[in-house]
Amino acid sequence: MPKFSHAFRLGLVLTAASPLPLSVTMATPAGAFELFGIHLFGEKEVDRGIIDPVAYTITFDAGTDERDLRKSLERTSLLLADEDDPVSGDLGLVIKARDDRDRLIATLYERALYGGIVRISIAGTDIDNLPPNPTFDRSNPVPVTISVEPGPEFSLGEVTLEGDANSLDPAEFDLAPGGNAGSLVILKAAEKMADALKAESRPLTEISRRDVVADHETNTVDVTIAIDGGPVAPLGAVTVKGSRTVNAEFIERYSRLKPGQKYDPEQLRKAAERLRALGVFSSVTLQEDKSLAQDGSLPIGIVVSEGKHRYFGFGASYSSLDGAGFEGYWGHRNLFGNAESLRIEGAVRGLGESRDVTDLSSLDYTAGITFIKPGAFFPSATLEASIKGSTLETDNYDAATVTGKVALSYELTDSDTVSAGVSLAYDSIDDAFAEGNEYLTFGVPIGYVRDTRDNRLNPTEGHYGTVTVTPSYDFFGQTAFASVEGSLSAYLGLGAEDRVVLAGRVSAGALFGGGDLSAIPATRRFFAGGGGSVRGYSFQEITPYTAAGDGTGGRSYTTASIEARIGITDTIGIVPFLDVGTVADDTVPDFNDLRMGAGIGLRYMTPFGPLRLDVAMPLKRYDGGSRYGIYAGIGQSF
Repeated sequence: MPKFSHAFRLGLVLTAASPLPLSVTMATPAGAFELFGIHLFGEKEVDRGIIDPVAYTITFDAGTDERDLRKSLERTSLLLADEDDPVSGDLGLVIKARDDRDRLIATLYERALYGGIVRISIAGTDIDNLPPNPTFDRSNPVPVTISVEPGPEFSLGEVTLEGDANSLDPAEFDLAPGGNAGSLVILKAAEKMADALKAESRPLTEISRRDVVADHETNTVDVTIAIDGGPVAPLGAVTVKGSRTVNAEFIERYSRLKPGQKYDPEQLRKAAERLRALGVFSSVTLQEDKSLAQDGSLPIGIVVSEGKHRYFGFGASYSSLDGAGFEGYWGHRNLFGNAESLRIEGAVRGLGESRDVTDLSSLDYTAGITFIKPGAFFPSATLEASIKGSTLETDNYDAATVTGKVALSYELTDSDTVSAGVSLAYDSIDDAFAEGNEYLTFGVPIGYVRDTRDNRLNPTEGHYGTVTVTPSYDFFGQTAFASVEGSLSAYLGLGAEDRVVLAGRVSAGALFGGGDLSAIPATRRFFAGGGGSVRGYSFQEITPYTAAGDGTGGRSYTTASIEARIGITDTIGIVPFLDVGTVADDTVPDFNDLRMGAGIGLRYMTPFGPLRLDVAMPLKRYDGGSRYGIYAGIGQSF
């Protein structure tokens, strides 16, 4: 019998998105205890830093039973959000109320509610009828009342494009008559039109007019947008500012922006992203001159701020399966002044639980050093060299491995990357076939990656595909073999805000040549199961087994996963999922032993990606195998 174990949104001011205002012609309607600064209970003390503090209470009437609109209005009101915090002086309360009214009206406009009315009174008097310097009775908190009448929803009427925008089709920018007339829709449409003209290599494009006229008899709005495209111009001189230890010539070269090339705002955006990805800068800004140079070109300035180049860290982990583990690392992000990175890392795992802590040989060790040189030979090329050693005990084999690798990757386009390299690995392995098997394997990994995802940690559209071919030769066993692996993930967002994202992935691999399976290192054979493949099964649990119940690994595998990523709130999501996989002895899978795992996950969105927690069960469990799996990480599962 084989060994198995349980694996364990704020209202936006209408001018916020553009320097031009969106003009709307319409009728006038339109003992206290705190912990870490968090007020928990009791009467909150007045903030002594506020001059002439005035306390107030809020009565808020959103004027609607529609939950989404009501919540949006409540979130917009700063008076409501700050009710427990006093304001500075009576006039300060009036100023905050007037600001609140503007914000609430802007929220109504966002939802095409151009006939909405917002009334705010303080101590029973409308804020428009208050004297210039009001005085309120402060014997009790000053009562503030907010009343909203949303009114009917408006739709788009006549859409007029003027100037260089006259050549554009408004329907392509979501401005079709009868469509959504929300203020943000109109603002975004004008911006997209300007971007479309900029993409024609016209960097001085400006929105010169943007008017919205509301007709309260027909509940429609007429929109007029005028854009001045300006002249066509190429990129001019590229300068670098702010660099200290990073070579300015390297920054300019790695940006891949050259004088004379076509002006393209998308390329400028990607250049900034490319520089940020180096990890050596705390900020990267591309500044376009406000006017053209004498030769008709547009000068570009790359402004950087360098971050700390040296870093270190450590971590710890624990599971009932593998015991405790510790890891540490040290790195340098700018070793020789051209953003070369060096990282040294090590880890020990398996402390405690079923292992004897006094027997150091029973622990799992990992150590490695990796050097990466961006812009090697060509601006689009990256050189990576590494040497890593490890000892590993799994349910199917024990291995001691040392691997050296040198590889060069080249970006064909912003989405497509090819790579090639050489590797040499020494393995000493005890597995289902024998103990003390030794291998010295030379490999030539060749890969291709296509990545069109909109977000690497939380994609909502696009796809990600990889293909890797690795011809190999084991010198000790004089055995030639090759592995081929491929994977394709795709994403489809549903709804206006991608509240539901359907995600799917298919992966497959095969081994060719090598004679007997035992002639191929167990570290190169295929296994499935665990968080990276079929959840619900333990790590490497899916594999062919001998009559004695020992896992051997296989020559081929196929796995597939499908998820429905459902956003419950802006930060919380749930993910039901189904994983399927098989590993076979033959080069072509026969799918006779198809294993499936199903479960549900929880996602918590953070600025650095979603925190992930998945719980899964095997639908076709091995005898004595895992009954469930719990998986945690940062980023989506694929």
